Amino acid sequence: MFSTLKTLIQGTNARAEARLRDEHAIELIDQKIREAETGLKNAKFSLASLIQKQRGEAAQLTRIEGQIIDLTDRATGALADARDDLAGQAAEAIATLENEATLRRQTVNRLDAHVLQLQSAVERASRRILDLKQGAVAARAVRREQGAQRVLRRHIAQDSAFEEAEALIAQVLGADDPFEQAQILDDIDSGLKPDSALNTLADAGYGAAQQVTAAAVLARLKTA
Repeated sequence: MFSTLKTLIQGTNARAEARLRDEHAIELIDQKIREAETGLKNAKFSLASLIQKQRGEAAQLTRIEGQIIDLTDRATGALADARDDLAGQAAEAIATLENEATLRRQTVNRLDAHVLQLQSAVERASRRILDLKQGAVAARAVRREQGAQRVLRRHIAQDSAFEEAEALIAQVLGADDPFEQAQILDDIDSGLKPDSALNTLADAGYGAAQQVTAAAVLARLKTA
C-alpha cells in the first residue's frame, strides 16, 4: 500500500511540475538562455586565458631557440680557436636549453590543441544561443496566439448574445400571422350569430333568404 501511495504521489508531483513548466515555459526559456550566456561568457574568459598562456609559452620557446642558436655560434667559434673548455661549457648550456625547448614545445603543442578545441566549443555554443533566442521569439509568438485563442473561446462561451439573437429570430419567424388570425376570428364570430343558420338553410333552398343577395337581384331583373 505504501508503494502504491508513493507512486500516486510521484505521479501527482510529476503532473504538477509539468503544468508548472508549461505555464511558465517562456520564463524558463529566458532563464536557460541567460544561464547559457553566462556559461559562454566564462568559456570565453577561459579561452582568452588559455590563448594568453599559449602565447607566453610560444614566446619562451622562441627565446630559448634564439639562445640555442647564439650559443651554438659562440661554441663553434670557441672550437675554431681551440678553446674546448669554453666550447664544453657552451655545449652543456645548449643541452639544457634544448631539453627545456623540448618541454616548452610540447606544452605549446598541447595548448594549441586545447585552444582549437575550446574555440570550436565557444563557436558552437554561440550558434546554439542564437538558435535558442530565435526559438524563444517563435515561442513567445505562439504563446501570444494561444492566449488570444483562449480569451476568444472563453468570451464566446460566456457570451449569451448569440443564443439570445437566435431565439429572437426563431420567435419572430414562428409568430402567428395577425391577418390570418383576424380572418379566423371573423369566421368564428359569423358562425356564432343567430341568423347564420337561417342564411345557410336559405342558401340551400329551404325557406326565404334573410338578406337580399346578388343572385336574387339578377333573377328579378330577368323576369322584369
